[in-house]
Amino acid sequence: MFRTRNIINSVINIVLTFVEALLLFRLVLKLFAANEGASFVRWIYQTSEPLLKPFEGMLPTVVESGAVVEMSTLFAIMVYAVVGYLLIAIVDAVYRASK
Repeated sequence: MFRTRNIINSVINIVLTFVEALLLFRLVLKLFAANEGASFVRWIYQTSEPLLKPFEGMLPTVVESGAVVEMSTLFAIMVYAVVGYLLIAIVDAVYRASK
């Protein structure tokens, strides 16, 4: 059971790290007004779009001199971090309860 718990927690951490990195890349690319015609930028935007759907329209987007700060992206980063932490806590609680 200990090994199973570690595997589950590792998978959660890997997925969470990927999601957080993707959203962070999006945030930085928007901030520096990256060229949306570039394939990497387009891929980041398209891949991260479904992750932001639940937060769409929730917070304002700040635009200044071409730079964009998507407050919803910042909020999504925080929410996904908390959800990942809670999932790991649940897995650990289930493991302790089954001892």
